[in-house]
This record gives sequence, C-alpha cells and structure tokens, in this order.
Amino acid sequence: MSGIIPAEWSPHRAMWVGWPSHAELWEDNLEPAQDEVQALVRALAGPGRERVRLLVGKAEALDDARARFADLAEVEVVDGRFGDIWLRDTGPIFGAGSRRAAAFRFNGWGGKYELEFDDTVADQISQASGTPLDRHDFILEGGALDHDGAGTLLTTRQCLLNRNRNAGWTEAVAEAALAEALGAAKVLWLGDGLFNDHTDGHVDNLARFVAPGVVACPVAWGPKDPNAEVYDETARLLSDMTDAAGRRLTVLRVPSPGLVFDEDERPTPASHMNFLIANGAVIVPIYGDKAAAAMAVRALESVFTDREVIALPSTAILSGGGSFHCISQQEPA
Repeated sequence: MSGIIPAEWSPHRAMWVGWPSHAELWEDNLEPAQDEVQALVRALAGPGRERVRLLVGKAEALDDARARFADLAEVEVVDGRFGDIWLRDTGPIFGAGSRRAAAFRFNGWGGKYELEFDDTVADQISQASGTPLDRHDFILEGGALDHDGAGTLLTTRQCLLNRNRNAGWTEAVAEAALAEALGAAKVLWLGDGLFNDHTDGHVDNLARFVAPGVVACPVAWGPKDPNAEVYDETARLLSDMTDAAGRRLTVLRVPSPGLVFDEDERPTPASHMNFLIANGAVIVPIYGDKAAAAMAVRALESVFTDREVIALPSTAILSGGGSFHCISQQEPA
C-alpha cells in the first residue's frame, strides 16, 4: 500500500467495532461489556457521525446484537468470526480513501492470547468493506502505532522491538518496514507503556496525536498512580521531539484515571488515552472517578473544538484488556 495513513480525525466512511460474543472469555462481564459497547455504538451512530459496522464473532450472538440496534439504520451487523473483539490489533489498517488496506501477521500479542480466527479478521474486514489488502510479512498490531496523517508515527520500543514480535528488529529495521507498509516518513520512539498492559506497551494507551504537531499524554491522578513515572518520562521525551514536518511537538497533559483495580485487586492499564476519534465526536473511556473523567474531557475539548467529547464507562471492557480504541478501526473517507 503506497501513501500515508490518514490521521484518525480525518473523515471516515465507516467505523468497525467488535461485539463481545464469547461467554467463555468474558464470563460475568459479558453482559456489562455488551452494554458498554452498545452505548459506544449508539454514540458513534448519532446524527451526522458514523456508519458503524459491528462485527459479531459468534452466530449465537447475532440475534441479540441485531435486536439491540434494530432502530438504527446506521448500524450494520456483520456476521463474522474472531477470537475476541480487539479489531484495532487483528484487523487491517486502512489507507487514504480506504482504497487499500495493510494487513500484518498476528501472534496474539507475543504469544499470550492466541485465539482461533483472530488471524483471519483482516481478511473478513477486507471482504466486507470491499477493500483490497496489501499483506506484509511481519507482526504488527494497529494499537502499537498512532498516526498524524502527515507521515509521523508514534510507537514504543517496549512493544515494537519486543523479541516476542519480530526477532532481530532494531529501530532502523522497524522504520524501514513502517515506511514501506504505511508510508512512515518519521517514527517517534517512546519507551515503556502502562503497567500490567498485556500488549507490551501499546502506544494508544500512552500517547496520541490530537492535532498536527500536538500529542496528548497522561499526567498522574492521585498519589498511587502506578504509571506516574512513565507518564512524566513520556511527556519529557515528546517535548524534545519534532514531527515529519519539522515542528517541535506541543504536549497536552490529560489527567489519567489514576489507580484502577481489577476484580483480583491488581492494577489495570486503565487509560483515557484509549479514546476514539469519530466523525463529529470523541468518545473517552472512563473508569469510575468522576473528577478525573471531567478533567480529561475538558482537556480534550480544548483541542477537539469541532467535535463533541463524550465520556462513557468502559470498566467491563477493560476487564478484557482494552477499551474503545482497541475494539475499533476506522475506514477513512
């Protein structure tokens, strides 16, 4: 695929979303996760926003999904098969105008969660969207990258140079691969991602382009935020970087959700950075702290002046390991 990947804030012709379909994976969190995804889809399908393509991963989940969105012509329920809902990582990355899309090898985030059908998701989305695929023979997940639409990519060494993905990769080898596959003119390297993030530090939990030359990253919230040092180091690194156009980056600090525990009292990789930029809206995942959520929304409103910034709960989705950005993939117009 030639050309540069559009920024997420560019217009979309559709938005893919994964529907929680596997009771054996989600257990008691299946219905709560479905309710959270339903709220996300309804926000995306609001007037003048997105055509949503909802990929359902099991035949027995189809009827319920169709019933939940029967009143919305903007929602297309697609019968598919996947291991789980993380379409950002298993699906293709669409190029300009969605004329072509890039597909990569997928190995379950370094062999941690290798589930049946996940390695076929890119093909299914390609067929359903009518978009030809360009295949690349290296391992890559979409959540490991963020794009500014002008050839600058953000990523982390913890993920992209991890030996459990592509053995022997160096920064130079990775940059050449990303230039050929995704039109990367410049790659900006951060260090580690969030604590307990099974993706090995996906950048879409850590730092995101929000405008040309502007990158958002968290600032710690509360005295026990497990990622306080990582956030400050990320901001320091970003403030010394320039993009592909030679602009020094402006850093927008966004309050984190703070310390969020899972059901076993372990810190989770909860992040407001896993927001989803849609036509007319930015959907921000929140995790129960109303003050942190309100400040995160205000920070994002300062840059997304042309969109409604909407905060929606994502605690049940997070129990599976990610949030709104992780379960979605846009088709640029």
